[in-house]
Amino acid sequence: MELELILEPDLTPRQVAELAVAAERHGFRSLWHSNYHQNRDAFLALVPAALATSRIRLGVLALCPWEMHPLKIGNALQTLNELSNGRAQVAIGGGGSVLGAIGMKLDPRANRMVRAVREAVEIVRAIASGKFHHGYEGEVFRVSRPFRHDWMTQPPPLVLTCSTARQMLRMAGRVADGTQMSDVTPEKITHHMEWLREGLAEREEPAADFRVGNFWAWHVKPDRERSLYEARRELVFRGELMPPHYDMEPYVTAEERQLVIDNRQNFVKAFWTRSGIVEDVPESIVSRLVAACSSAGDLSDIEREIERLRVFEDAGLTELAIRLFDDPMESIGLLAEHVMPSFQRA
Repeated sequence: MELELILEPDLTPRQVAELAVAAERHGFRSLWHSNYHQNRDAFLALVPAALATSRIRLGVLALCPWEMHPLKIGNALQTLNELSNGRAQVAIGGGGSVLGAIGMKLDPRANRMVRAVREAVEIVRAIASGKFHHGYEGEVFRVSRPFRHDWMTQPPPLVLTCSTARQMLRMAGRVADGTQMSDVTPEKITHHMEWLREGLAEREEPAADFRVGNFWAWHVKPDRERSLYEARRELVFRGELMPPHYDMEPYVTAEERQLVIDNRQNFVKAFWTRSGIVEDVPESIVSRLVAACSSAGDLSDIEREIERLRVFEDAGLTELAIRLFDDPMESIGLLAEHVMPSFQRA
């Protein structure tokens, strides 16, 4: 299993390039730029990194085809691939920050979310192939004019999905180059891998190098209190706490789960005020959720966290996308020194 990095989206393009250079030097496989509603365009922000590096893969996640038509996703991806000499990648999902900001509330069934993401992947992969296509006639998305991106750079970019639920993972296994799950905890990763393998078994042609990743929040720092503050502050965005499922078992009881749901706005407040204090929720519950849904603590906790990450590797992940927060350069150095040696490829 290789390690990848996901950065905060509020960094300047110059800062992203500096971090990409450091990540490449330490041997990280990829650097991902998040796609959020109030930050710089993710593709443009990666251009300086593309020009400053030569090996590390550069990607954008998560892009939703309702915010950016798959044809335009493909054009942007191919342009980044050209600038990076074949190192670009994208992960396409069915929701995200932008949709919420523009007031689009999608019903997954009514909006045929799985089909829509599948069609988006098929269009972008068709663009990435560089071959001539008469167009694309889908049920959700269409390209009514012929296209051939013969200015593409080899190797072609990778087109992944952002998939966590069963049907999205099955779809990813059937049509994509890989997938990025979101916040799946070590205790639950085996079930998600089973769903993915269902899709891989239905693939028309076997995937030569299907990539399987998982977003994982990393807060470990030399200073334990600083780490736990950051983890509490960001807890509202961990997958176990996200609506509509609030899939927090077995980390809390049914009564504790309801308490967390009832106080969701206090988790939001802990983030937006940057206080890291979750009001009206006992610290014992917050601490259990932090420990279950992320890696947090100081350097004495590193070995424990490495063993947790090994569960992902044993389950079949090819890479783990580690999300960095405050002081990303410090975190890159810490990961490179203390974690990467345990996951170096033979």
